[in-house]
Amino acid sequence: MKFGFRKPSLRKSIAARTSVKRYVRHSLGFKAPRGWGWLTNPKKAAYNRIYNRTTFGWQDLFKTARRRSASKGCLVIIVSLAGVVSSIVICFTLLITISV
Repeated sequence: MKFGFRKPSLRKSIAARTSVKRYVRHSLGFKAPRGWGWLTNPKKAAYNRIYNRTTFGWQDLFKTARRRSASKGCLVIIVSLAGVVSSIVICFTLLITISV
């Protein structure tokens, strides 16, 4: 198993994107959804999960560190709090106008 920086290979990256096997799979729709690799090939999925967590490539140097679920969760909390606050303000405004 490799740890650290992956050596970039332009030939391999182009070959992976232009292979006949990839073209046929994409055009015919014989693809499992993302995250279902453990179902189609569990051994390869386990290896890839470890490999992708222990190595990094040159493109990863320019990406910002972020978590998808954490950022969505934070946004949901902020939006829901804004909705609660605005509904409370509207209720108090209606109570004040009705009582006057």
